[in-house]
Formats: sequence, C-alpha cells, structure tokens
Amino acid sequence: MSIQERVVTAVPVIPENAPFTHEQRAWLNGFFAGVLSLDAPAGVTSLTGALPAQASLALSADGDDGQDPWHDASMAIDERMKLADGRPQRRKLYAAMAQQDCGQCGYLCESYADVLARGEEKRANLCVPGGKETSRMLKQLLEAGPAVAADASPVVVATELIPVGKTAAQRGYSREAPVEAVFKSAKRISGKASEKDTRHIAFDISESGIDYEPGDSFGILPVNEPTLADAILAAMRAPPDFPVQGPNGTMPFRQALIEDYALGAAPDMLFELISYMVGGERRQKAKLLAKGGDPDGDAATLDVLAALEKFGPLHPDPEAFLECLEPLQPRLYSISSSPRATPGELHLTVDTVRYQIGQRQRLGVGSTFLADRMKAGSKLKVYLQKAHGFGLPLDPATPIIMVGPGTGIAPFRSFLWHRAAIKAPGDAWLFYGHQREQSEFFYRDELEGFLKTGTLTRLSTAWSRDGAHKVYVQDRMREAGADLWSWLKRGAHFYVCGDAKRMAKDVEAAIVAVAHEHGLMSEAGARDFLAEMKAAKRFAADVY
Repeated sequence: MSIQERVVTAVPVIPENAPFTHEQRAWLNGFFAGVLSLDAPAGVTSLTGALPAQASLALSADGDDGQDPWHDASMAIDERMKLADGRPQRRKLYAAMAQQDCGQCGYLCESYADVLARGEEKRANLCVPGGKETSRMLKQLLEAGPAVAADASPVVVATELIPVGKTAAQRGYSREAPVEAVFKSAKRISGKASEKDTRHIAFDISESGIDYEPGDSFGILPVNEPTLADAILAAMRAPPDFPVQGPNGTMPFRQALIEDYALGAAPDMLFELISYMVGGERRQKAKLLAKGGDPDGDAATLDVLAALEKFGPLHPDPEAFLECLEPLQPRLYSISSSPRATPGELHLTVDTVRYQIGQRQRLGVGSTFLADRMKAGSKLKVYLQKAHGFGLPLDPATPIIMVGPGTGIAPFRSFLWHRAAIKAPGDAWLFYGHQREQSEFFYRDELEGFLKTGTLTRLSTAWSRDGAHKVYVQDRMREAGADLWSWLKRGAHFYVCGDAKRMAKDVEAAIVAVAHEHGLMSEAGARDFLAEMKAAKRFAADVY
C-alpha cells in the first residue's frame, strides 16, 4: 500500500479538487500522515521533512506564494510564461529559464533569475539550454522593469540563493575559476554502421586538484573550429590580425573569434546591426529576424556565418561585430566514471555533433573539440559542476532504477562502477535503449559483467530500429510494470538521464501509468505518487 493510499484510508486528506498542485497536495498528505503518526510502508522515505519550494504556501514580501509550476524542462516557454503571468519580475525571469538546473550558467535556474532581478548579474545570455528563446525573453523582461535594489529585495521562500560551485574554496569548482586537465583519448564506441559518432573520452585529472562523485558533471572550455573563424573573416573581408578589444584584452580578430565568442545561432543584435547596413527588403527581413521573426523560413539555420552570407557582402567594423556576438560558453557533460574505480582519471560519453545544412557541415563546438581537435597529452581548461540532487542514495543497500538511453547511460556507468567498488548490496535495474543493438549497445561488455557479478540486478534494453515497430525505454517500463511497481514500493530511488523535451517526459508518464495500473491508484493519485517521490528526493533527473 502506498503512502497516498494509507493517508486516504486513515485521515482526511487534501481532496483532489483542492486548489493545490500535485506536489503541494502530495507534501500536505505526507505531512498530515506524519503529524498523526501514521506508519509509512517499509522502505519508503518519509515526506515529513522541510517544506519544498514548490509546495510552499507562505507569501513573500512581494505577495508571491513561492510556487513554481513552470519548473518542468519539458514545458514550452510560452506555457511557462503563462503560468508566471501576474507574478513578480524575478518569478517571470525564473520561468523564462530552461528549467534544467544544469548549473552551466554558474547558478541554478531560480538563483540566476534572482541575481538578474537584483542587478547583481548583468549577463542575461548565460542560459545555454534555453538558447535564443530564453535570452530574448530575459532581455524583454529586464527592459520592461528595472532591477530590484539589493537592500529592498523580496524574501524568497525556500530558495537557495547560492551560485552553484561559488562557495568552493579552491579553483576548479566554478566556470569562473577553471583548472587544467590532461586529455588522454577519445575512443569511438558506436559501431561503423551507426548514424552516431559516440566517443568514450578520458582525462587525467590527477594534477588538477579537483575530485568528484557519481552524478557530478564536468565542464570544459572549448574553442571554435579555426576554419569557421576563417570563413567568417573571409565573408567580412576582414584581416585576421586586426587588433580588437576582447574580454581578455587586446588580441587579433581571428584569435577573438576562435577563443571568446559563440559562432552558433546568430544573435538578435547581429541582425540589428545588419539592418543598419543593408536596405530595402533585406533591411526589413533583418529587422524581423532581430525581433524573433522568420521571414524566409530559415531562421533556425542561421548561424553567424550563414547570417553574413544571407545578407552579404557585409563589411562591419570588427569591434562592432564582436559586440553583437554572445560569449563562448563552457560545455557540461555528465561524468561516466567513478573515482573509486579509476582514481585520477575522469571519463565522459559524448555524441559528436555533425550535421549538414545546404553545402556546409555544421559542427558541435564542444563535442568536435574533444573528438577531432584534442591530441593525447594536450591540456585544456576544465571545472567540476557538483550535482544538484542527482546522486546515489546514502544507504548503498537502497535499490536504484536507472533510465538512460543513448549517452544518457553516462551517469549510470558512473553509478555502477562506484557501487561495484564499494560492494553496494542494493539491487540495481538499468533501462537502456538506442537505435540498433549491433552498433549502439554502449559498454555492453561492462554491463554484462556487472550482471554476472550482481552489481547490476536487471538490464532491460530497447532498440527502436531493430524491429518492425519502434520500442523505447518507456515501453519497456510499462511492460515490466508489475516488477517496477514492486521495486518502487520497497523504496527504490529512480533516476532518468537524457532528452528533456520528449524522453524524460515520457518516462514520467510511464511511472504514472505503472502506479495507476499496478498500484491501483486513480490517475490523480498516481500523479501525486510521482510528486511524492520527487518531494522525498527518490526521483532525480539529469536532462538536457
């Protein structure tokens, strides 16, 4: 019997039609169960701890209730902004973030919004996962209302205003204070027939001064492909050695393009600059693009070079051009190794991004930097991003369920090697999937070895291109619903890693379906069960 069911049969609960979110109702039900000393099922974490931010009913000084129903990485930004309508500026800024709490900006989503609202952070273009949608919305919100003075800032309920990693005493735990690691190798682990080029990448961190735990992420500071910078210089007919003032002082124009500026999606400011340099219909199109329009249906394909070529020939002043570009951001990857298994060494599992648009091949900045341009023994700037609620249970006897298709297997490889090293007695179940078993069963020998030793109790695989019908990890979860429910009933922690927009959302829907069918809950009760798991920190997601 679940916590939800025990509460229903023993005490008056918050009814399903009450004006609360699932998270709030789940927390309140658990709270009342604890107050009335009801016994929770064996193995289920108590929900009577501190009130989570999403369930907070207190009002802050600006009249906000502290709820964050938009904190869902799978939700479209338009829907998130509707949920934040009528809230204070700082809450709208929060809703505009990508909701991944990835730490790539140097903050969590909510703390980044708060420091923007306070005026303590001037850079509104740091949310890499949110892309242009987020930066455009943040700019709009900040222009609509001034920053709140620090001494008059509102009280924030149940929120940690601590930038991720900024409290670390030593270097290497913040994007602002990277250290050096030694690149060792980038071995391809996808088969020749695979449409993907997936690499197992190894670093020597023995002299870096950083250490990590399973669930943490590794940040690298890549540089752009030099041939792309050269193509931009050619399109502008600009000399590569023209001196410009970059973020690190005076340097040649080419060096600034390679090391300091993002050359991906063309920023709105670049289209604004172009609109002043061209006339007629081209000017109107540039203005529309600067406002988020898509006059020719190609806005999604316009990187910096493509924008110059579309409106060229153009010869902007190099420094004015650079002022329109975004800073080159670090890249974060889930760590796929354990310090107990490979001390002094750190591994990543990375898909190398290459795709064709027109006559030009586009390259992922970080992935091709690691796969194609780093040589064994060379050094690069890196930092460690500590996990935000994504780590192994404190008790190694606690069962774990892991769902990680494709490169989403990375943190779970870390988990399994770590549990093998400490001889964790708890059961472990991995759901892994990809397109084809023959070419994309990453780390197959290792996983089968873990099955033999008992580190991995159960392995469920899904191959979307091997049969007449596509099968995904969420389908395997539903097929094994009865067993999955029994694991959840005895307190298993659940983890998912991978695509935020589709896969992770489908996995959550599968949990709800399993709770509904095998836990004999109403659909609302099943959603509450998932909310209970999140509130009790038994459900964690590492999504991108």
